Amino acid sequence: MESAFAAAGARAARIDLAACEFDTRSASGLALPLLESRLPDAVHVRTLSAGSFEAVTKRLGVLHALAELGVVVWNNARAIERCVDKSMTSFLLGRAGLPTPPTWTIESATAARALVEREAARGPLVLKPLFGAQGKDLRLIRRPEDLPDPESVAGVYYLQLFQRTGTQDFRDYRLFVVRGHVIAAMMRRASTWITNVKRGGRPLAFTPDASMQRLAIAAADVVGATIAGVDVLVTVDGAPTVLEVNSMPAWSGLQKVSAHNIAEAIASALMDELDRSPMRRRAR
Repeated sequence: MESAFAAAGARAARIDLAACEFDTRSASGLALPLLESRLPDAVHVRTLSAGSFEAVTKRLGVLHALAELGVVVWNNARAIERCVDKSMTSFLLGRAGLPTPPTWTIESATAARALVEREAARGPLVLKPLFGAQGKDLRLIRRPEDLPDPESVAGVYYLQLFQRTGTQDFRDYRLFVVRGHVIAAMMRRASTWITNVKRGGRPLAFTPDASMQRLAIAAADVVGATIAGVDVLVTVDGAPTVLEVNSMPAWSGLQKVSAHNIAEAIASALMDELDRSPMRRRAR
């Protein structure tokens, strides 16, 4: 990304959100590494490191503050919050009428067991960490006894009805959306139901049709994400359904099977957005 921004004519500095501070005595109300009280023209958020609830809240607060100050932030804190919390992503997708698996988020272990007892007749359920990525700690739940103790899921059970594809292997699709356009896509194929590249899934070149592209763009728009990795699965009846929307997507596997330079596309789009921003126009 640093090379891509340099090629687009921007000077990029890598800054850890954990090192950014609020300082109400400064002109901006913030104190940022390298910049002190000055503000960047734009921020591209690549990752939000783990930490205490208070630490993560403060880091998101810095992003909220930057946006309040007129800085272009991709993705902004609101989009990150909506995607990091899988239950909110599912809520927004369902409320917008976009196809997504039946999903439940429950704190009570007793209620979760009752849900599995009721729904498992339709097929197994997938238990995911509410805050998780890259296919870590996914479990297939076929009966109430398969549910772990509340402590191992941080007290929250996020469950989705398992979606069958009707194919001999397991496959799904990642569509990479930047500012309302799908710029790259891949199929992920695996011998197990967990298809994430980090878990052994194989990325393959793939060209989504217009309807799948529209679905991915709509999913990104619903959560307010300018940059999004949208995971789509085609069910046994041939209908695409959105599994997740990622606001800080990795793309190393995707880049291997895409002719489109993803970093350059992001840098170019961000520079174009920056040229249109009121802050930049006022500075001219």
